[in-house]
Amino acid sequence: MSRFLRLVVVVNLVFSIGILNAQRGVNWADDGNSYYAIESNDIVQYELPALTKKVVLENSKLVPAGQKDALAVRSFSFSADKKKVLIYTNTKRVWRQDTRGDYWVLDIASGSLKQLGKGKPESSLMFAKISPDSKKAAYVSGHNIFVEDLATNKITALTTDGTDRLINGTFDWAYEEEFDCRDGFRWSPDSKNIAYWQIDARKIRNFLLINNTDSVYSFTVPVEYPKAGEDPSPCKVGVVNVASAKTKWMAVPGDPRQHYIPRMEWAANNTELVLEQLNRKQNEAKIFFCNAATGVAKPIYTETNNAWIDPNDGWEWLEGGKTFLWVSEKDGWRHLYKLDRNGKETLITNGKYDIISMQAIDEKGGYAYFMASPDNATQSYLYRIALTGSGQAELLSPAAQKGTHNYSISPDGQFATHTFSNIKNERASDWVRLPSHEAFKTNAAATTRRSGAGASGAPNVEMFQVTTDDNITLDGWMVKPKNFDSTKKYPVLFTVYAEPASATVKDVAGGGNNGLYAGDFAGDGYIYISLDGRGTPSPKGAAWRKAIYRNIGAVNIRDQAMGAKKIMQWPWVDTSRIAVSGWSGGGSTTLNLLFQYPEIYKTGIAIAPVANQLLYDNIYQERYMGLPKETMQDYVKGSPITHAKNLRGNLLVIHGTGDDNVHYQGTEMLINELVKHGKQFQMMSYPNRTHGIREGEGTYSHLQQLYTSFLREHCPGGGR
Repeated sequence: MSRFLRLVVVVNLVFSIGILNAQRGVNWADDGNSYYAIESNDIVQYELPALTKKVVLENSKLVPAGQKDALAVRSFSFSADKKKVLIYTNTKRVWRQDTRGDYWVLDIASGSLKQLGKGKPESSLMFAKISPDSKKAAYVSGHNIFVEDLATNKITALTTDGTDRLINGTFDWAYEEEFDCRDGFRWSPDSKNIAYWQIDARKIRNFLLINNTDSVYSFTVPVEYPKAGEDPSPCKVGVVNVASAKTKWMAVPGDPRQHYIPRMEWAANNTELVLEQLNRKQNEAKIFFCNAATGVAKPIYTETNNAWIDPNDGWEWLEGGKTFLWVSEKDGWRHLYKLDRNGKETLITNGKYDIISMQAIDEKGGYAYFMASPDNATQSYLYRIALTGSGQAELLSPAAQKGTHNYSISPDGQFATHTFSNIKNERASDWVRLPSHEAFKTNAAATTRRSGAGASGAPNVEMFQVTTDDNITLDGWMVKPKNFDSTKKYPVLFTVYAEPASATVKDVAGGGNNGLYAGDFAGDGYIYISLDGRGTPSPKGAAWRKAIYRNIGAVNIRDQAMGAKKIMQWPWVDTSRIAVSGWSGGGSTTLNLLFQYPEIYKTGIAIAPVANQLLYDNIYQERYMGLPKETMQDYVKGSPITHAKNLRGNLLVIHGTGDDNVHYQGTEMLINELVKHGKQFQMMSYPNRTHGIREGEGTYSHLQQLYTSFLREHCPGGGR
């Protein structure tokens, strides 16, 4: 469903030569000729290309007065003058990420180490940032923004109206979940003002999670959660003067309850903000330049779409702030454009291919670096193209390495970390110069040329395509049983997601593993398959991705089922043993496949599913399904609960009762519907577990055993 729900193949590419912390990525120095890392709680710097190491800050300097142990560094940043270091530590999770904690500032010359926000609750500070002039720091605490003088440690509240539901400088549940909005304030370049979001969630109804196990009397855990059809939290952007603590609100037109502002920053100067506004339906996007002093908002660009528009990741400024880069699908492909401050645009990339992601801008050299894969949507390669919009995209990744490439590119575009892998478990890991892609340091331990199971223990995965009777070609991967005998028939388990938040079929190492199965899946005689149909975010053009608009639970389900029908024609597939499983959006897909195509799918395991689309949050569900008051029939048609009466096979539903994302409520409604129609099924609820069902001693092992025993009982493995 949402970004958190994506079924993503995560590949941990660890550089054993000790030059990269894979969890944090590359913390590049501003000039791009070196990078910083945390090693044994020291802050170190590596110079490129020699990769010579020096300790910038020993952890012995990070011992607070009166304490014995150094601060455990979660992350750090330098002030602009490089004389101070901001240390983030003692972090706590807020919904998905550890965005609340303690911050300390070390003066490098004097060795003075001081805690920011002293006197405020432990681990209550969020998104602390040192001002561009290196004299102050700002942070959020208790949904208010504070500024602190680094010389005197005087703390000034810049906002005072923050409450649990009136949110300054950060975001509510829905903005965080669906727009990846967390850090909600920005210093002006001259350090005199701070631009920030204010979210008013006071009219958003609480959804009450019920905790029955942690006390004698049950209690509720409220989550401000706007369901589909409910008005969003009103949002506005203000500029607060650091000296006067007075805020000027930007006069963005429209009803704030009927639009979103997912992106905002200073417009490459001290006097203007630039922001993106999406309407409630998310099919119209506007860019505004806002005068920071007067609040006047001037629209300079508008884009509309028959389906939806994804918010941009931000602005890349060029020509001293005269132009910026923007990504749009308006010609049917995800392309890169250059816009000036009046909205005049120049197409940079051109052709029938999608940009997968922007990687870096080398303005001095005149190039944009981006990931794309024009010929195979399951792969990813690095390209560059001239910022003038002239010429063709130039492939930089080695053509012989077929699969998925990943990069972290230096700010000047001269150096990059490069990792490569594919479904056959071929891997490479090195440092390269760009644009030549010449390797100057190779991590031999992480570079392999082995296929199949081999010494790596990886499954032997095959990529394939299948074309349905609807003339839709689906990408897929498959793992056959060990000791496969083509004269026998084997059961198939389809692992599914099939919604806009994620594609499951990637030509990357790590695919084909069933982590929920407690045993040797291929060894136990199962065929394991995943398919990506229309609506998945594959680089196949906007028409492919947006075919699912107002069709979640319909077009994506049909593509999966029609793909399965073709696979069932393979002579070594046992059509009486077809199973399907998925988590979250994949759980919803599992239910719909089992209910809508019971003649195909005989067994299903649905984990944390959305049984009724009207129960999910408004930002996600309305983006892809429209407003319920206008498209109610689509919500009803696409919701598994509508089709529950058709269940004929074996169903196991698994859900955590403390799931703040996909509420357990939907599973209880599904239970009622199945009971009403006399449908037998199995159910497992995990008390107070969240969407990941990971909390509590023994939980994951229990989940694995449950999953495995149900599958073995109702869809036994082995050739027949």
